[in-house]
Amino acid sequence: MSNPFEALNQRLENIESLLLELKNKPIEEEKTENLTVKETAQLLKVSEQSVHNYIKRGFISAQKVGRILLINRTDLDDALTQVKSLKYKRA
Repeated sequence: MSNPFEALNQRLENIESLLLELKNKPIEEEKTENLTVKETAQLLKVSEQSVHNYIKRGFISAQKVGRILLINRTDLDDALTQVKSLKYKRA
């Protein structure tokens, strides 16, 4: 009969190696995907018309490919982190 501690030791070494692999694995690749207006609207939980308005006002940058507007994911994330000051007009 084999020593039960040897089996436990082997399993612990396997767990340790798996944990080291996870630790050294890069957290997330750079997001280079392009989103359509519909996907952006679902991500932001707004209507597609709102996304079109954001693009028209310059809050979100988009590129037109044929008839489709594509929004770069990193540009969208950057636009969401920027805080634009609002200028109020006096009446």
